[in-house]
Amino acid sequence: MKVAFYIAMKFLKARHRNRFVSLVAVLAIVGIAIGVAALIVSLSVMNGFEGEVRSRIVDTVSHINIHSLRAENILDWRPLVERLAKRGDVVAAAPFVYGKVPIAHEGLFDGVMLRGVVPSREVAIGNPESTIVRGEWLPERPDSGLPQIALGLYLADNLSAGPGDTIIIYGLDAAQGARISPKLYRLEVCGVFETGMFDFDAALAYINLESAQRIFELGEAVTGIELRVRNFYEADKIADRIEDDLGFPYYAMSWAEMNKNLFSWMTIEKWGLFLLLSLIIAVAAFNIASTLIMIVMEKTPQVGILRAMGATSKLIWRVFFIQGLILGLIGTAIGGIIGVVLAFIQNRWEVVSLPSEIYSISSLPVDMRALDVLAICGASVIITLISSIYPAVRAAKSKPIEAIRMSN
Repeated sequence: MKVAFYIAMKFLKARHRNRFVSLVAVLAIVGIAIGVAALIVSLSVMNGFEGEVRSRIVDTVSHINIHSLRAENILDWRPLVERLAKRGDVVAAAPFVYGKVPIAHEGLFDGVMLRGVVPSREVAIGNPESTIVRGEWLPERPDSGLPQIALGLYLADNLSAGPGDTIIIYGLDAAQGARISPKLYRLEVCGVFETGMFDFDAALAYINLESAQRIFELGEAVTGIELRVRNFYEADKIADRIEDDLGFPYYAMSWAEMNKNLFSWMTIEKWGLFLLLSLIIAVAAFNIASTLIMIVMEKTPQVGILRAMGATSKLIWRVFFIQGLILGLIGTAIGGIIGVVLAFIQNRWEVVSLPSEIYSISSLPVDMRALDVLAICGASVIITLISSIYPAVRAAKSKPIEAIRMSN
């Protein structure tokens, strides 16, 4: 192996009669470096956006929701909340009511996902107070006497409503026969929140639990119980344990399960980007194969002399295979360094900024992961090795007499 490595380095360092061979080798190295750097930066940005979305979801909604299979609502929820709150893996537990209703303000109409909560308990479940951009979070005892409601930013803009305005919610009450008569509920906007998630900010509103129970005519029942756990990454496992503990008819859903489609789409997009950018490395690897073929043709006389001196075809194969490996490693190393440095600079100094009014974040998020960097570099080296097989095999099949004859 040492002999093969020595000869391979000699061939690479030697001046080529055709300068085009050296140019193609340099371009192949540059291509691999660009592909590796682009993959590292792109996947780091994808990880950053995924982490940003995840943090906004877990900070806005509960980590686990408990529902009942026997009925749509849970009537005897108070002892269940206390029981769940005492678990060692649970930080807080609270009841909630959830449903769709029409909403109106000064002739403007929209649909809203109304979420009834206990304001003091909801603070422990998420962090709604930190998302308020205008007004205040749900007060326990409003001065106006009207039930209070907090609107998402885009929902408030669509309704042209702000803190202090009175909005109307239409509750549907079944009357005799197929006739449906709406009930009107007047509520005062206490605040406007912005989570950074469009689906939430455009269609979500918070009100007090009692007001939601009255609007949906639930009496003392609630839609479900929401939990905040100590480690949201283990929410799936904790949800399974809670299901086993509570038994029928209760079932638990984690935040990951509730947003399964979103994260599945992000994973597919991440791997799709990985495959597309890997084509850059593949093209550069073919350039390495072309470079090795030209080196084989140029070094045919030297190969013939080596074979005449007793070099085996296996040794010749190793020489050119190691050449391809060296070119691939150089390109991968350069690209890896460039990609890591660029990702670090963006993460440290936020060079690339974003319009915060559109993305709710001020800069391009970056989350560089060691496993991703290793996977990218490993894939680059493997692709390079695959492209080096054919030139190495072709060099190994050269016959000594024919090779020496070509030099004359």
